[in-house]
Amino acid sequence: MQLRGNDPADWAAPTAGGPVGGTIRLPGSKSMTNRALILAALADGTTTITGPLEARDTALMTAAVAALGATVDTGAQATETDSAAPGSAAPGSPSAGGAPTWTVTPGWRSGHASVDVGNAGTVLRFAPPAAALARADVDFDGDPRMRERPVFPLLAALRQAGVDISDGGRGAVPFTVHGRGRVRGGAVTLDASTSSQLVSGLMLAAPRYERGLLISHQGDRVPSAQHIAMTAAMLTMAGATVEATSSRPEDGVPDRWLIRPGRLAPGTIAIEPDLSNAGPFLAAALVTGGHLVLAGWPAVSLQPTGPIIDVLTQLGAICWHDADGLHVEGTGKVRGITADLRDFNELAPVLTAVAALADSPSEFTGIGHMRFHETDRLAALAAEIGALGGDVTELPDGLAIRPRPLRAAAEPFDSHDDHRLVMTAAVLGLAVPGLRVRNAATVGKTFPDFITRWRQMLGQAP
Repeated sequence: MQLRGNDPADWAAPTAGGPVGGTIRLPGSKSMTNRALILAALADGTTTITGPLEARDTALMTAAVAALGATVDTGAQATETDSAAPGSAAPGSPSAGGAPTWTVTPGWRSGHASVDVGNAGTVLRFAPPAAALARADVDFDGDPRMRERPVFPLLAALRQAGVDISDGGRGAVPFTVHGRGRVRGGAVTLDASTSSQLVSGLMLAAPRYERGLLISHQGDRVPSAQHIAMTAAMLTMAGATVEATSSRPEDGVPDRWLIRPGRLAPGTIAIEPDLSNAGPFLAAALVTGGHLVLAGWPAVSLQPTGPIIDVLTQLGAICWHDADGLHVEGTGKVRGITADLRDFNELAPVLTAVAALADSPSEFTGIGHMRFHETDRLAALAAEIGALGGDVTELPDGLAIRPRPLRAAAEPFDSHDDHRLVMTAAVLGLAVPGLRVRNAATVGKTFPDFITRWRQMLGQAP
């Protein structure tokens, strides 16, 4: 079955006939790719990006930096000498025959420009701070859901830095950034408790502001703190000076970031495989008692590998890293756990599927902000797993999962146009025969050939 964007056909999620095995080659990290594109667009010279993700979210960011005046050449293809392994990309997929290589040449548009953010949170929050440096009025709009996703704190912070923005008081798209070719910068304060991307977006453009930025967070602890650390690391590798401090030394989590003004010269940015997209494969090894290798996984990663492995281990997996990559092996037993998923919430939907198949209850906290993602993920997970006979209850800041026997419902599992819900359904389908998924094509937001890779993992023809 060939799924296309917005294909109305339901996808029959395949059931596992036994333990899964093989080697998986994942596409590049969306988080790193979209940060790299912004850094490259703001650089003093040409930047090469190796192994980027080719998906809707990164296509939207590519179009965004092109709208601001940069040139992105996506035609190059790196040489790949490794032969295809079981579970690797099918011919013609983004990582088949070699990882892609992009070349970005900075430039600035004058006059008027438009950016479609789609339903990509990174584009919504990373592109406006860069747009303020253009000599152009830049209009931002996107999918209907985007008008419900938080961006007011970012717009307020940009105004503190001297940026002129017209939003009709909505604090959401559509809005216009009136670029004047320069931004004063200085000290800004915002509440980033709904998304770490609000901080990262400001950080990425800050070196090109006249005074840099001193960003202070006021509010509940910022989720996905590791992604802010990723932003800081990528900025530092590009030549920027970044200092992170905490006003609460007792918890050690930074809430102030000083980015000094200066030039950016990334040179070459190598993109890691995507940990978030690895989630369903890691889960498959766990729930089927199988053994998968994630090829090319770096021993030292900018992504929150350590906390993810800790949670997988608590659930019952055995994990280790060697020259072949990251190994995940299921023991045939899945345990219920209590865990704070704040710092890797993108995997929370898949982990909820695992918990629904466990032998005891689980409780996940630190994910209340997921109500503002591509859909209200907490409500969607409770409703869709409930329709299968499961018991998932919303908490103020998370989910409580009590495993029950599951069976396919008369109605398809609704993806809610959310790529992570498709991956959740795929994991559930391993143990629930007959499960169908509505609009599975939405997984193309971050993983266009997910269906092909999933079937290959199970030894089935694409």
